[in-house]
Amino acid sequence: MLYFPRWKRLLIWFVVLVGVIIALPNILPQALLAHLPQFYSTLHLPMGVDLQGGSRLVVQLPKNEIAERDATIDVMKRRLDIGAAGFKDYSIAKQSRDKIRIEVPGLFDVQLLKDIVSVTARFSLYEEDTSVPVNDVIMGKVARPEGTIVTYSMDDPPVSYLLKDRPFLTNDNIASAYAEKNTDTDGSLLTVALDSEGQQKLSEFTRKIPDKRLIIVFDNEVLAAMRFPVPIDDGYIRVGPLPDDVAHNLETVLTTGPLPTDLTFIEERTVGGDLGTAYAKAGLHAAFGALIIVAVFMVLSYGLLGLTADVALAANLMMLVAVLSLVGTPLTLAGFAGLVLIIGVSVDANILIYERVREARRNNYSVTQAVEAGFSGAMSTIVDANVTTFIAALVLFMLGTGPIHGFALTVTIGILTSLFTTFTFTRMMISWWIRTFHPREIPQRIIRIIPPNTSIRFMKLGKITLALSTVLIILTGGLYVTAGVNYGIDFAGGSLAVLEAKNGKADIYDIASRVNDLNIGGVNVSPTKRPSEAELTIASQENGEDAEQTVAVKLRGEFGSDYTLQRLDIVGPTVSAELSRVSALAIFVSLLAIFVYVLWRFRWQFAIGAVLTTVHDIIILVGIFLLFQWQFNLWSIAALLAIIGYSLNDTIVVYDRVRSLLKKRGNIDMRSLVDIAINRTLSRTILTSLATLLAHVPLYYFGGADMKDFASVLLIGIIIGTYSSIFIAGPLLVLLRVKPNQTDGKGS
Repeated sequence: MLYFPRWKRLLIWFVVLVGVIIALPNILPQALLAHLPQFYSTLHLPMGVDLQGGSRLVVQLPKNEIAERDATIDVMKRRLDIGAAGFKDYSIAKQSRDKIRIEVPGLFDVQLLKDIVSVTARFSLYEEDTSVPVNDVIMGKVARPEGTIVTYSMDDPPVSYLLKDRPFLTNDNIASAYAEKNTDTDGSLLTVALDSEGQQKLSEFTRKIPDKRLIIVFDNEVLAAMRFPVPIDDGYIRVGPLPDDVAHNLETVLTTGPLPTDLTFIEERTVGGDLGTAYAKAGLHAAFGALIIVAVFMVLSYGLLGLTADVALAANLMMLVAVLSLVGTPLTLAGFAGLVLIIGVSVDANILIYERVREARRNNYSVTQAVEAGFSGAMSTIVDANVTTFIAALVLFMLGTGPIHGFALTVTIGILTSLFTTFTFTRMMISWWIRTFHPREIPQRIIRIIPPNTSIRFMKLGKITLALSTVLIILTGGLYVTAGVNYGIDFAGGSLAVLEAKNGKADIYDIASRVNDLNIGGVNVSPTKRPSEAELTIASQENGEDAEQTVAVKLRGEFGSDYTLQRLDIVGPTVSAELSRVSALAIFVSLLAIFVYVLWRFRWQFAIGAVLTTVHDIIILVGIFLLFQWQFNLWSIAALLAIIGYSLNDTIVVYDRVRSLLKKRGNIDMRSLVDIAINRTLSRTILTSLATLLAHVPLYYFGGADMKDFASVLLIGIIIGTYSSIFIAGPLLVLLRVKPNQTDGKGS
């Protein structure tokens, strides 16, 4: 296995170097990139809305208009393509059958985005009916003439008009539209050019009824009422003066055509540029901090072999970044969290191999034989452990939404690149070391955490640990009934805002007082780690999706003069209900898929034991959420699914060794056999847990509130997963009466 023919070595180096070359634009300074070819310098990961700031919207189509989803997306894309604001790197995609997601990095005026993508832009010209006064019709003094409608203007207060009920010109008659600066007065003029049919109709109308007002209606509201004392033969309608932004927005939506259906905003998320930059720096610091800490830990634990693992880890991360760059999915804050998790996954594979190597060396294998045994003995375990984590990440990728989708994608691809570097690049480097230097001994540890050949009788505590966990699960049920879950806005609906004072510190008490005067329901105002900021959590509004959007308008109106709205998340009841269903489904599907895989690879007792151990970890983690009333949001779901993968990873390592011992020591007592398996994998279990814990410390230290909560859950989850793989997974096998003479699974 350690022999690599020349063509294979060249192929491995080629793949790694291509990955490094593709990933380089992400780490090279801008001054250097400016001198490189454009096609290469632009080959980098785009930053998501949460890292460079911007706006994200989710809209819902009416149930009877779902067939218009693709046509609606096409109109939205045309509007953003030609928009006067010059939108770049935007993303518009379907989120589900009746939902569309719009993301525009760098656009902080979310109202502008709403105006562009959501207005139906139905443009019509009507003839005014002057047979009776419109006010008399409204007051009920006279009957509304047959074939007429009453329509109101956009003014405040609105002006009423009595119109013929059928327009004589519509969007179908528009050839083009453009806005231009009005030289006579402030504002801009909107010029609408009609096609030949519209030109003829307008000419006939203005000749037939001279000096009569022509009413221009835009989305069921009167935009302008104009008199034409002379016939209009050139086919141009000029409206204005209008505010510059209104005129340019009208130009955009009229040029691209009307939306085929009305839309409802159900989710809105906005991140200011300064906060996005802070998030990006936090993510970079967390990732580099994790890389450095884990690299030092591996050298201290394995010497030269640890340094080899560090080189492979660097290659793995570069290849991961290269694939993400080619895919073009924006990097999010959750993506950085995924990078940190992959650092732990990557070194875990090396720890498994190196511990097997040391074990073989203690059994008097030569260095070459020990390395061979290490790679061959660990391969099945590494594959099984990574597949279970891959399943959890893949389910999250398929069912997840928003930034969590980026986390799942990063972990999914990272597992694949980790397997590649472990079984090819790492092995090739160690093979070169053995062939070149002919070592007589495995490099020694600088630090020793777990002594070799431990013989701890873990199963002696099996009944106690199972009973303790049962009590904790019952207590969790009691906490769920009495304390309940502190749901974040992702699941409860509502709004979350971060205000930054334009001058000085944020006055928490003043903000709370002013928010209470807005009559927007329950509001919690709390400080952040930055004195100039305050965080507002606003309960879901009772009157549906439109009421949620009103919150944003009120906040901007109240605080716009002395505060900058650095972040605003609005989640309507439709989205919160859907996220709750999808999150529960994601956890269930993950456990089911993992059960099927473990059942295929092992015996049925192993599959049940692995799933029960994982469910145990989830329940205990949820109990901690309930005990400390931590907020439960999408980041929590991502953390839980990550812990599902990690816990199963640990459990599979123990179970794989149990399976191996069942074939070699079939007559030994099951309790003793499980003890032997746990002791032989104990060093790997503890070292992997320490490496993963250390990797997430920078994530906790540098991250913002979301990343800190995520890291906290992972740190605790890793400890719980380590405990359960030793004290729960093993006793469950004994309890389920695994017998040495039973037929093994397909993985044997």
